[in-house]
Amino acid sequence: MSIKKSGVDQQLIRDLAGILNDTNLTEIEVELGDLKVRVSRQAQAVHAIAAPPALPVAAVPAAPAAVPAAAPADPGKNAVTSPMVGTAYASPAPGAQPFIEVGQKVREGQTLLIIEAMKTMNQIPSPRSGTVTAILFEDAQPVEYGEPLVVIE
Repeated sequence: MSIKKSGVDQQLIRDLAGILNDTNLTEIEVELGDLKVRVSRQAQAVHAIAAPPALPVAAVPAAPAAVPAAAPADPGKNAVTSPMVGTAYASPAPGAQPFIEVGQKVREGQTLLIIEAMKTMNQIPSPRSGTVTAILFEDAQPVEYGEPLVVIE
């Protein structure tokens, strides 16, 4: 495991989230040396605490993103989910036309949105061709790993 100046190793968090999903656990915690990482469905947060206690605490939104029970609609298996934690943008620049709109036909590989993570803009491509039936995020909204973003039928 590596600790970077910007915080916790994101691959470790993704791996822990995968274990959490695979085992249907509500919480998992790993301690390696001075680093302690906990992923929890209940708190929906990942906390990394480095010793000595005087160092700052880095908090990262949870991965995985379980859809809350109060969610109005279940996007189902046709949802395109966030591959990372970051900020989702609907267009390539402020004020520009959005990449997609509801009702629009998209082709596999077409850019659906951008997620900014660690000051890097990541284009999120469509995994399949189809019609956009729902856009489940607002422009410049923080998103979590695994969070449904777009539904393509």
